Amino acid sequence: MSKEILYLKIAKIIEEQIATGTLKTGEKLPSIRTVQKIYNVSINTVKQAFLELESKSLIESRPKSGYYVSRAFNTRLALPSINKLHLSDKEKTPEDLIGKVFNTLTNKDFTQFSLGVVDKSMLPIAKLNKGIIKVLRNLEDSGTGYEPAQGNINLRRNIAKWSFTWDGHLTEDDIVTTSGALNALFYSLITVTNPGDTVAIESPVYFGILQMIKSLGLNIIELPTHPVTGVAIEDLKKVLPKIKACCFVTNFNNPLGSCMPEENKKEVVRLLTKHNIPLIEDDLYGDLFFGPSRPKPCKAFDEAGIVMWCGSVSKTLAPGYRVGWVSPGKFKEKLIRKKLLHTMSSPPLFQEVIADFMEYGRYEHHLRGLRNTLYNNYLFFQRTIEEYFPENTKISKPQGGFVLWLELDPKIDTAVLYDIAVQHKIGFAPGRMFTQHDQYNNCMRLNFAIKWDEKVEHSLKSLGTLIKQQL
Repeated sequence: MSKEILYLKIAKIIEEQIATGTLKTGEKLPSIRTVQKIYNVSINTVKQAFLELESKSLIESRPKSGYYVSRAFNTRLALPSINKLHLSDKEKTPEDLIGKVFNTLTNKDFTQFSLGVVDKSMLPIAKLNKGIIKVLRNLEDSGTGYEPAQGNINLRRNIAKWSFTWDGHLTEDDIVTTSGALNALFYSLITVTNPGDTVAIESPVYFGILQMIKSLGLNIIELPTHPVTGVAIEDLKKVLPKIKACCFVTNFNNPLGSCMPEENKKEVVRLLTKHNIPLIEDDLYGDLFFGPSRPKPCKAFDEAGIVMWCGSVSKTLAPGYRVGWVSPGKFKEKLIRKKLLHTMSSPPLFQEVIADFMEYGRYEHHLRGLRNTLYNNYLFFQRTIEEYFPENTKISKPQGGFVLWLELDPKIDTAVLYDIAVQHKIGFAPGRMFTQHDQYNNCMRLNFAIKWDEKVEHSLKSLGTLIKQQL
């Protein structure tokens, strides 16, 4: 048995012990040396196994003390269910719900668990403002001129440098800048598909991706998604003959928070390369990990150029700047032509500001604080839900990002619950927004990237009470 398989096997045994409650929250794990003796393996193999568990937020290391079962993992609430593969289901479009939710977003009295952005209190706004002044002073035409269609050279250089955080070996020439990640997905889709083609996506999936794919006249296959490990390879294999492209959020997807294991990412890239099917990879949340290191995107394993790696700073730094990018692999020239046709060029000012922010390590410094805040918020939310929501509530266990997926009693319709919650000035995203089928009616997505205070805690408790009243 290879060393690689061995460490995964040990990690899996410990993971099962945590899942079944044999190892309880806060309990100390046997030492690395003890595990080494039990399994008769090298110290390095055990360290790799522990690293694997840490990257899933299952265990946490405490300096000079050892490894413990993470507070985040063990909850008495079960994981959400995995849906079935629907290949010919009748559609039930979610536009009615999306419109309703967006109508309340500007209401300042609301506790907004519905919007998928980071609260402004968590953003370095003063530093970004200084960056704008600095850039305006130094830009030759104060940002009024056109950029090349490929995008700002300074930003592309910094994104390429940043790719080293996940073992990426990109150069500035591999990157095309866009107006946010959705715009990157849009250019990628129109580059590799034509109306009538079919695209495979995760399910549940962010409604913006769903709406965009539909608007381009494309068909959709929703693949069942495990709340921890993402899309199953076997389900992907079943649909390969039918699809022209895949669009996956492989790291901490929205709304489930699942993160595809590295082995699965390698296999996905291998399969799609073999069938020459492009993978549009939305890596929007990859930098918001709770474990010790950033999970690699599928792009890290792409040798044939079939992965179109998309990202932005919309979820980490400045949502309104609309600064995003794509590394389109072998489709670069065609994608640049599409961008030239649609938007000519991206606004240079905010690209320069973000490039400047990334240049001197400020982005990494900001991310460290943000990740810490988000992880603590996740624990606050998890404990409050466990205490105040019905006992049969199921809850996702994201290893990064900032959204929670809840599955309630089958008798609850979250579209009806939403109308009741709005009267109590509480907003959330009902589950049916995240599919084209009639499903997830008893599910909801909550954003935990909001400032945790008494009002938020009270609103979360009230939401739990409203659910109990509905039962």
